[in-house]
Amino acid sequence: MKVSTVRGLILSLAIAGLAVTGRAAPDTWKIDPAHSSIGFTVRHFVSKVPGIFSKFEGSLTFDPANPSASKAEAVIQTASVNTNQEKRDAHLNNEDFFLTSKFPTITFKSKSWTKISEDTFNVVGDLTIKDVTKQVTLETKLLGIGPGSGGKTLSGWEAKTKVDRRDFGLTYGPGVVGNEVEITINVEAVKQ
Repeated sequence: MKVSTVRGLILSLAIAGLAVTGRAAPDTWKIDPAHSSIGFTVRHFVSKVPGIFSKFEGSLTFDPANPSASKAEAVIQTASVNTNQEKRDAHLNNEDFFLTSKFPTITFKSKSWTKISEDTFNVVGDLTIKDVTKQVTLETKLLGIGPGSGGKTLSGWEAKTKVDRRDFGLTYGPGVVGNEVEITINVEAVKQ
């Protein structure tokens, strides 16, 4: 066998070995609050009232080759709730609802990621509101990964879920305020 053929065979085997054993590490992404949102809607009598939380931070560790190894977590400043009505926001911050003086944050920490299709995932995790933790499933879509300004690499995500507010001790106003809360999360995250 020629030396060049032997070298070529060794090189081919080395590349094949790297392909099997040298899989890239998952990427870590930091949520950019300036280009992200955490919104919700809840019924008030016969209509739906929207709101947002304007202060939050979080991160993702995403492994496209092995989505089940991915992770997500976020911390929301509860007092940043904004329904575009100061009196209602003050009420949401008192003991009837979030009691933000005692429970200043809402947290989410994922426990599992299940790939549904090429760009959709069910992200199951623990949502904690007022020191009550319940498991929720975020129906999550990867909107894309690509270049941003200043040489940054960005990823875009959308996630939706529904929760029963009573599960978290938010029981004020039966018949006035609906029990089901629809949550929509839009995230732009920066690769670290």
